[in-house]
Amino acid sequence: MLDFSKTAFVFPGQGAQYVGMLKDVADAYAVAQETVEQADAATAEFSLSQLMYEGPEEQLNDTKVTQPAVYVAGIAMLRALQSEMPNALPAFVAGHSLGEFTALTAAGALSFEDAVPLVRERGRLMQEAGAQHAGGMAALLGISAEDAARLVKDAGEQTGEVLVVANDNCPGQIVISGDNTALDAAVAMAKDYGARR
Repeated sequence: MLDFSKTAFVFPGQGAQYVGMLKDVADAYAVAQETVEQADAATAEFSLSQLMYEGPEEQLNDTKVTQPAVYVAGIAMLRALQSEMPNALPAFVAGHSLGEFTALTAAGALSFEDAVPLVRERGRLMQEAGAQHAGGMAALLGISAEDAARLVKDAGEQTGEVLVVANDNCPGQIVISGDNTALDAAVAMAKDYGARR
């Protein structure tokens, strides 16, 4: 029997979605299919399972759909694993962005029934905010956090638009976000500030 006493489960955020996601797990594990059906009932304005299993990709990639899809897939896979290995209780949980909600559910701090509508609303609000304030993001590789901060400050001042460091993903990978004009200027200047790509 595997020992999970020192195991961490890390859950992904938006961007982990793809058409056909979870279909094989839901076909093999009734608990996974039941999880998706529970979510379908809570997302009545669209069939989450249909979009996850069959697409179309454009709809699955809508933030208001993507976020519940990634969350539900994480919980369904966790439940499938625990149906095979009841001792699969992680010592630690973590999540990247949206994955924090999956981690909270895995830890027992947030119920699935409460999380599905919360994650759905989070996705809807994020999509709405993005439509109201168009912008973009770029991942810079091989740049320090300090140099990225200087870059966004200089590009913002040069264009008069908003640009910020959005994520410090790991050493050498910084995501910047903001107005497209400032973002384009920063990308053009990035190598001068130490970015490899």
